[in-house]
Amino acid sequence: MAKSVEELVEDRAKRWLDDCQVSYYAKNEELNAEIGAALREFPSKKGGQGGNFPDIQVMIEPIKGLYLPVMIEVKGKPGALVKRDDAGRMVLETRKANGEWDWATIQHYALNGAIHYATAILYGSRSYDKVLAVGVNGWKDASGALKTELAVYYLSKDNLLIPKRVAEYSDLSFLRGDYLPELVEQIESINLTESEREAKANEIENLIEIRLKELNQTMRDELQISENMRVSLVAGMIMAGLGVEGKVSPLEIAELKGDLGRQTHDGAVIMNRIRAFLEEKELPPEKREVVLTNTLATTFLGTDALYKPRNGESPLKRVYTFVQKQILPYFTSKHHLDFTGRLFNVLNAWVKVPDGAENDVVLTPRYVTDLMARLAGVNKDSYVWDYALGSAGFLISAMKLMLLDAKAKIKSPDELRRKELQIKHEQLLGIEKLPDVYLLAVLNMILMQDGSANILNEDSLKSFDGFYQQGARKGQPFPADVFLLNPPYSAEGKGFIFVELALSRMRHGRAAVLIQENAGSGNGLPYTKRILERNTLLASIHMADIFKGKAGVQTAIYLFEVGKPHDIKQRVRFIDFTEDGYARQNRKKSSLNVNLRDVDHAKERYEEVVNLVLYGGAYRHYLAPEAFFEDAISLSGDDWTIQQHRKVDTTAKREDFERVVAEYLSWKVSTLLRSEVNLGKPPARG
Repeated sequence: MAKSVEELVEDRAKRWLDDCQVSYYAKNEELNAEIGAALREFPSKKGGQGGNFPDIQVMIEPIKGLYLPVMIEVKGKPGALVKRDDAGRMVLETRKANGEWDWATIQHYALNGAIHYATAILYGSRSYDKVLAVGVNGWKDASGALKTELAVYYLSKDNLLIPKRVAEYSDLSFLRGDYLPELVEQIESINLTESEREAKANEIENLIEIRLKELNQTMRDELQISENMRVSLVAGMIMAGLGVEGKVSPLEIAELKGDLGRQTHDGAVIMNRIRAFLEEKELPPEKREVVLTNTLATTFLGTDALYKPRNGESPLKRVYTFVQKQILPYFTSKHHLDFTGRLFNVLNAWVKVPDGAENDVVLTPRYVTDLMARLAGVNKDSYVWDYALGSAGFLISAMKLMLLDAKAKIKSPDELRRKELQIKHEQLLGIEKLPDVYLLAVLNMILMQDGSANILNEDSLKSFDGFYQQGARKGQPFPADVFLLNPPYSAEGKGFIFVELALSRMRHGRAAVLIQENAGSGNGLPYTKRILERNTLLASIHMADIFKGKAGVQTAIYLFEVGKPHDIKQRVRFIDFTEDGYARQNRKKSSLNVNLRDVDHAKERYEEVVNLVLYGGAYRHYLAPEAFFEDAISLSGDDWTIQQHRKVDTTAKREDFERVVAEYLSWKVSTLLRSEVNLGKPPARG
């Protein structure tokens, strides 16, 4: 095995920097206090705690006021620049598929180690959202000459911490002052491809779920925190930890000192930061008090067992330390919209709902809310409402479509900005009755920057009147033209009571309802019959087992055109979407990438359903021929399911005759052979 020449390589790297008059810090020095703390508190490259010590650290200022840390790791053996797989491809991931760190790779390869240090800074600091990771490797050739090689990669929060190659360099002179504008130009041209962004978002979603399950286990087993407090704890801590740029600084772990004073104990400190956060987010006072008084105060102020220190730190500090280090880093990039859904899926599963089993309170999967928003034709000018909001999944899907449509159609930056604000503040409305779930909805929409303006903690059947409740349009009717809903199935008409009420307040538009399928075969009466008097059923989609293990009901999506009475001649598009391309399991300790797997073009199949509903059978490709057809329904409101319209062909065909004859001949031959074998056997003995 070749002897490492790492020290020689490190000396050469430092000489390069000296020649370029670039200041650097050695292994045992701190670049600054914030970066030093981030490296110290992040898992070390050998696993566990103990700190991280990059071989060389540099801070450059490529643009005045913009400081960019550079982490340089050195190795001294052939092949030690970057890990490669069996096919010779570079392996830049520092985590394994299960979310654990790949310590061997981080330790033994220069670039992989530098990426680990860069990741530590992006996770653990608030001042830096961009870092350069530089691997330098060297060895002596047959003549004894020192050979070197470099790999320079860029990581940023906006690019989801995916390492991206900057350019090819043979030394470190690209860090010299006069070359920095060129370096900035290289960095600014680096963007993620759509497939990279999607793959990374899926990976982050999986990690979020893993971390939240770890936290839930700790709160239950070690801290004995009751189940009905865990959602409030995590949601409140996320608010306290996010802060508001330039107005409210994010809560630091060191601020939780374990005091016992009324205004200084850890719960009070967290509550004060939450209150400041909500004020700067300009939540109306009424909504602010609902969130603070009805859900958070009891947890943070009324439970002394949570803020009293145990072995030097309170349970609140223990939980917040985990949230700040393991959860919050995912929500500080501009792409966090891609994976907030997983956070709320997991938190929603913690909510203790009175009579939850009877009410079938389950969160609709994001891929289904996206499908329904598209079926309803959501665009930049839509006004969308949901009468059983949950954690706001339908409104999030709608908002994304609305913002994308606005960006595609509006070319003036000023006009686009005004439209984005209008979408978030005026064009979305949701109502949620349960306080804990309402808290999640508010936080979810705040993270969307910020669609929480018209999120109401009310009973949509009893107290909501269909009007704006706040803002400049308070007291005016909400002009809804899109209705999205997954109602509690225990409500009257299996939940169709919500549908009738909402549609009665709409003049036109579309409604997509995910509901227990048999509500359309008579169990939704009399609401279903009355709905047809002023609305048209456009499609009936028999869904796969999307709530596997969570709700034992068969669901369907019913799509309506609002404000147009159903014509008896209207052809309804029926789709059997049992085969949606996903394989599902219900393993409680498994993450989503285990419990939900795309095994047969799931994304393409969901796209196909949209096209079939909107444009007809010419777009059928993945679904079987019998999975799509059109038929008329009656006006009685009890024949909406696909099973009631599927026609069974009883006409005998030639292939049926040939199959039956072949099966008979096969049976006959088998019987004869068995008879011959039995004739040759000796008599059986008793």
